[in-house]
Amino acid sequence: MSSTEETLPDEVRLALEAYQQMGQSKASYFNLLQELDQKYKDGGEPSIAENLQLEKFLKAHDEKVVAFNEAMQAVTEPKAREQLLQKLTADKMPGMH
Repeated sequence: MSSTEETLPDEVRLALEAYQQMGQSKASYFNLLQELDQKYKDGGEPSIAENLQLEKFLKAHDEKVVAFNEAMQAVTEPKAREQLLQKLTADKMPGMH
């Protein structure tokens, strides 16, 4: 964590962490989706296990989206909200393109 992030209010840091986790879960889901697409591009269909894994990743991502939304709602102080929005728009955070 950078010294700039250490000076952020706790609720802002939690929201940023939730955002990063949401990006990571998104990347996991889309990576598997892409792998399956490549694997079966010439025919065939994913196995039950592969579909279950894809469903598991999508559910995990959905949970991360909910957690991020809740974390965003917890940032109620205007200055803290502005800091959060600046970080979200200025940083190229992992997994979010």
